[in-house]
Amino acid sequence: MLQQGLVLLVAGMGIAILFLFVLSLVTTGMSALLRAFPALNVLPDPEPKKKAAPRAAGNEDEAIAAAIAVALNRK
Repeated sequence: MLQQGLVLLVAGMGIAILFLFVLSLVTTGMSALLRAFPALNVLPDPEPKKKAAPRAAGNEDEAIAAAIAVALNRK
């Protein structure tokens, strides 16, 4: 019984390692293929990041006061 468990353990680990090795080879091959033929790349070009608009200093108090006034006037 113990011998069968060890055989199963070795077979399972061998299959897992073999699968990971093949997965690594396929991933590397696909990466090389996409670098060699850029026309095969179906992903869109990344959009440039837009810079956030600078916040005006000192307007926070006015915005808070306006929000409080609106909230108080609602019924």
